[in-house]
Amino acid sequence: MTQQTPQSPREPDSRRAAVVGLLVTIALVVVGLILVKVLGDAGRMQDCLMSGRTNCAPIDSTPAER
Repeated sequence: MTQQTPQSPREPDSRRAAVVGLLVTIALVVVGLILVKVLGDAGRMQDCLMSGRTNCAPIDSTPAER
């Protein structure tokens, strides 16, 4: 007869890897959205300049604080 060793109860898997993966995914989405906005603004500015206009930059109308 062969003796079978009793298996120890398996500990539940740690969720740390899943949480880290979720945080990395959220960070990549946020960085991607920021890049889309910045590159979109730069593209619109370049399109305006390439069409020969000179008044492409938005005017900052907020008062300067002293």
